[in-house]
Amino acid sequence: MTNHSVNTLSDISFDETDLIRSVTKECFYEFVREFWSVIIEEAPVWNWHIKYLCNELQKVAERVFLDLPKEYDLIINISPGSTKSTICSIMFPAWVWTRMSPAQIIGGSYNKELSMDLSRKNRDVILSDKYRASFGNIQLRADQFGKSFFMNTKGGWRYATSTGGTITGFHGHFIIVDDPIDPNRAVSEVELKATNDWMTGTLSQRKVDQAKTPTILIMQRLHQDDPTNNMIERIKYAQQIAIDNGEKEAPLRLRHICLPAEKTPKIRPRKLRRYYKDNLMDPIRLGWSVINEKKTGGDFFYAGQFLQDPVPLGGGMIKVERIVIDTPINKWLGEVRFWDKAGTADGGAYSVGLLMKKHRDGRYWILDIVRGRWSSEIREQIIKQTAMVDGYKVIIGIEQEPGSGGKESAENTIKSLAGWSVFIDKPSGSTGSKILRADPFSVQVNAGNVSMIQAEWNNAFLEELRFFPFSKYKDQVDAASGAFNRLSERKRIVGGFFPVRKKGK
Repeated sequence: MTNHSVNTLSDISFDETDLIRSVTKECFYEFVREFWSVIIEEAPVWNWHIKYLCNELQKVAERVFLDLPKEYDLIINISPGSTKSTICSIMFPAWVWTRMSPAQIIGGSYNKELSMDLSRKNRDVILSDKYRASFGNIQLRADQFGKSFFMNTKGGWRYATSTGGTITGFHGHFIIVDDPIDPNRAVSEVELKATNDWMTGTLSQRKVDQAKTPTILIMQRLHQDDPTNNMIERIKYAQQIAIDNGEKEAPLRLRHICLPAEKTPKIRPRKLRRYYKDNLMDPIRLGWSVINEKKTGGDFFYAGQFLQDPVPLGGGMIKVERIVIDTPINKWLGEVRFWDKAGTADGGAYSVGLLMKKHRDGRYWILDIVRGRWSSEIREQIIKQTAMVDGYKVIIGIEQEPGSGGKESAENTIKSLAGWSVFIDKPSGSTGSKILRADPFSVQVNAGNVSMIQAEWNNAFLEELRFFPFSKYKDQVDAASGAFNRLSERKRIVGGFFPVRKKGK
């Protein structure tokens, strides 16, 4: 009878370095666990979201490793203090090289210092004794060894840039954008536009292959029109174009992961709600004592950075749910149609003419909104036609844009409205001034003293008000503020009103 010996795990001698290499190379989450102590002294708290995000990042990477077209770009909205940058910007690039050493990686943040700090920590992982022992084939070139750019001997590199920065000559297999907006400047329309333009115009062209290079965006929601919304809207637009063109293959999709600190309807995917304990995403690091402290920073601060919603749970500056939709009785003390002429024919903002009337009972009614993107010639025709429909009892307000062009435009409108009572408003164009200008109107809305008729324009109007001052467009709010400030005889909120009377018939 032949004796067969069977080896068990206890009979086999494992080399610890070989085991680390084998396990961490195949699983990004295990890589994070193993190399955590290399750059972070604090003991880790392995909340469920860390493994989940690691697995999601690995899914994206596996297709790149196989040289396959990407299934989607990835957005991660998550609170600060949740290890997001450690996972996505520091550990992930280091792990990618264990599987694809020639990988070219572009990393960006809202300023150069932050981008370089993340790049440096990424480099520190690669230079650590543990990493070099486990992945000795990954060696950095001595002649390409900076904090913002370093390269390995296999042709792989990591380049750190910042919002608005140039990336000439670089094309990545992975593009990782970690906090593209400074939270302290998210209210700036100029800052938002510059960031979105940089991501769509500059960064999106820096890919080795448009069909294969994934974009990974990690950020908190700071504005209705922030890069998260911009990416989502661009995907929707691409899908619609494909449908209109009758294409059989769907355009590239987007995977959106949203993990607010508290359990809210914003959680994406919705199945992740079951992992929230005590209604919190991370009850240890972001427990209720921490959450309550964060709330003292202000409603908008907490809503954006921790709830991943640019509007607080209690509503924004303007409580739209307090606007009453009803049918008015025609007993008016004053009637104003105010025009914000900021719109252009080729997109961007809208031109808006809002009709508001003050009732004898003291309530303010919004009765009509004319809104569109028109050329200056068409816009002037619409203003004149609208005035003819409104009649001579309605006072017309014209917002004068800054500069000589704005003055000339306002004067031309006045000339075409001979016979009507017209006033010019010269407010400051800054976002802060728009907030001050809208404040008196918001007080009346929040007090339940504003009504409107039911009409097709209701939804677009209420949506803009709900997100204000973080709304993508502010033209309807501006027009409502201008009309209200005239009707309430507030002569000087920001800038001032300058009546220009024309003799009527």
